[in-house]
Amino acid sequence: MRKAPALLAALVTFGALSGAAPALATGLDIEIAGEASGTIHIDLFEDIAPKHVEQITALAAAGDYAGVYFHRVIKGFMAQTGDVEFAREGGDMRRAGMGGSSRPDLPAEFSDKTFDRGVVGMARAQNPNSANSQFFIMFAPGPFLDGQYTVVGEVTSGMDIVDAIKLGDGPNGSVIGEPDRMVKVTVTE
Repeated sequence: MRKAPALLAALVTFGALSGAAPALATGLDIEIAGEASGTIHIDLFEDIAPKHVEQITALAAAGDYAGVYFHRVIKGFMAQTGDVEFAREGGDMRRAGMGGSSRPDLPAEFSDKTFDRGVVGMARAQNPNSANSQFFIMFAPGPFLDGQYTVVGEVTSGMDIVDAIKLGDGPNGSVIGEPDRMVKVTVTE
């Protein structure tokens, strides 16, 4: 009977050394404040967009997303955030959505994952290889985005909070007045 714990420890160690142990999934907990208030959880898809997941988790771990606004929110479509350069208190909100981070832009990592409700995609400019720090969360399915934008994750809890994010009514869905913001973004496993 006393050998069972030792045997279990050996099996766990062997599994970890042999690569047989399951990998832990990475995610983000995003605390939102404004008209929407609460925390959402996003499971990130390292297997289909490893470079994009590495980029946004590095930005989150550095605290770069703290205080960043949801600057473009279109009813029935999506909520966009992540412009760490311009879309925050003290930033130039006239340029919200045009900025990125100090990290390099990323080559597209397109997949066969469809843009359903709750799916998180990377925002980009005309060039498919221009995603940097901005991302968007789908309010409704948008299959017309499939194969055009990199899917990085999916909201697994707090979609009711996403639904409550202040809607934009300015040009191209820009939020007028005080936008909702990401207070804190934490990388989870």
